[in-house]
Amino acid sequence: MNDTQHTDELLRRSLGIGRRRFLSTCTAVAAGAVAAPVFGASPVHAAETPAPATGRGQSLVPADKRGIILYTVRDATGRDPLSTTLPSGFRDVFQQLARFGYRQVEFAGYGQHANAPGGANLESVEGARLLRSWLDEYGLRAQGNHGFIPGSWPLTSADLDTFKKHLEIANILGMDHMGTGNDPTGSAYKADWDVAADKWHALGEIARVAGIKLYTHNHDAAYGFLLDGGPLDAQGRPTRSSGIRKLEYFLSITDPKLIWLEMDIYWAHVAQYKFHTHTAHDGSTQENVFDPAGLVERHNKRYPLFHAKDGVVNTTNGEGYDMVPFGTGVIDYTTFFSRVGHRNYHNPMVEQDNAPSSTDPGQSLEHAHIGYRNLAALRRA
Repeated sequence: MNDTQHTDELLRRSLGIGRRRFLSTCTAVAAGAVAAPVFGASPVHAAETPAPATGRGQSLVPADKRGIILYTVRDATGRDPLSTTLPSGFRDVFQQLARFGYRQVEFAGYGQHANAPGGANLESVEGARLLRSWLDEYGLRAQGNHGFIPGSWPLTSADLDTFKKHLEIANILGMDHMGTGNDPTGSAYKADWDVAADKWHALGEIARVAGIKLYTHNHDAAYGFLLDGGPLDAQGRPTRSSGIRKLEYFLSITDPKLIWLEMDIYWAHVAQYKFHTHTAHDGSTQENVFDPAGLVERHNKRYPLFHAKDGVVNTTNGEGYDMVPFGTGVIDYTTFFSRVGHRNYHNPMVEQDNAPSSTDPGQSLEHAHIGYRNLAALRRA
């Protein structure tokens, strides 16, 4: 058995799957992406081949920037290690992700199964020190967390204390960033986004003093159009749009030294599909197709983090896509990462919301492996 076969055998055993299924998975990875019948995409091939350091063929995501948000494998961190031979709990999952090649992780909270090393709740200074020891052990770096952002405004003393505790945890874990999985507000109205900006400025200043960059993660709704004019409704609210998108407005009124963003590239493409026309102040219908990479280009250094999530076309579900393992869909990541530049600045985190399976306990880690292979395979055209 050669070194490659030995490594594959270790991975197969650690995932708890049969040899035939493991080989079929690897074949699927090597096959690359599905061709894009509608939106247009460049195929992604999984085999990682040597590439020059610069120019054509250059790896678009450097090895030390390849990450994953742990939400993708939340069933594995939450699994009872006493009931399975599969990786269970943070420490085992870190070890497995490092074997795949990942060098960064983004947390989605600090809970795991009570029987895993460290216990159920590692959301404490002591828990953070334990997590950091495991990250260091397996050569991983924590880059962010979808954690506690106070919902109240003005801030209560209790919320402020909790927020500061999370900043302390972030520093122990060695994070540059701390944020949330939610939009600044779910509202379509300018006044509510103004309030959200005030709140995020206050939180961003506290985070800055702690040496942490505060970020907000965004879904498709944040790229819809802001209602900022036209006739008012019965509650006195505007009903039409100038054509500016909600998050674009948020970017325009917030301090780039206090507030950063994490683009979920999948949901940005869903927004491209859903929000391409708006009713202008004069009542006319205007077309304005969203360009996710273009938004990042205009505000490049405000996007230190991405969620790299893929989809295949589905025009029947209202969103335009169905989620699939990264690199097996039609979203053109080669073009996206080529356009946004700053390859040593951005930190793409593989994510697949539907990776866990109720019938296949090993699926989320299998899909995490596929995601890594395809992220590593991205090359400049």
